[in-house]
Amino acid sequence: QYQRRVRGKIKHCTLTMDTKKVFSTISLSSVGTLDYRVYFKKNGAPCSPLHDLPLWADKENNLVHVVVEIPKGTNAKLEISKNDFLNPIKQDTKNGKLRYVAEKYPFNYGAVPQSWEDPSFVHPDTKAPGDNDPIDVVEIGDAFHKTGDVLVCKIVGVWALIDEGETDWKLAVIDINDRLASKIDSLEDVETHLPGKIKEVHDFLRDYKIPDGKPPNNFAFDGECRDKKYALKLSLIHI
Repeated sequence: QYQRRVRGKIKHCTLTMDTKKVFSTISLSSVGTLDYRVYFKKNGAPCSPLHDLPLWADKENNLVHVVVEIPKGTNAKLEISKNDFLNPIKQDTKNGKLRYVAEKYPFNYGAVPQSWEDPSFVHPDTKAPGDNDPIDVVEIGDAFHKTGDVLVCKIVGVWALIDEGETDWKLAVIDINDRLASKIDSLEDVETHLPGKIKEVHDFLRDYKIPDGKPPNNFAFDGECRDKKYALKLSLIHI
């Protein structure tokens, strides 16, 4: 369920969106190999998760599509390839070696299709340019999704991580099919129904590079997760 405003009144509506009927994936090789790729299809035809999947699942009700890259409970550094044909998901490498994060992700991590953080735009609130990547997403629900899953999600907030001098927005969302989706529409709701989750996400994003000998990540707004209103304003302008 979700809430929508009809003629000035709030109504509870049941929304079921089976993205698996529209979007599918084909995996080549397996995670932990240089050849691993996850390709996408839309209605059976090859497509790009960056360019062919729509950003909005329901713009009127602020529901976005999310492409899952890194499933909760895993640590392989997977991401949509901006440069490969059809933009498959693959495992990132550094100096020819496959990348892993020291700790397993306590959330599903992904990206918003048809989004881009413009490196020529210095955001007035962060004083830093975009990182030239799609906008990242933290999905805080209970489910352990799979790489390549396409979700329909509510936006509840956003962090502004500053990564090597660049703005790296992290949208906080929840899958509409999650058991708590009908109860969560704000950061306050998250704290009520998932106490400690906002801090858990913040601390992971801050500290995940430390085991690799790097300093903690910095944030704008003193690490505060900004609310849904701010996130939607951001997305409408910059996505």
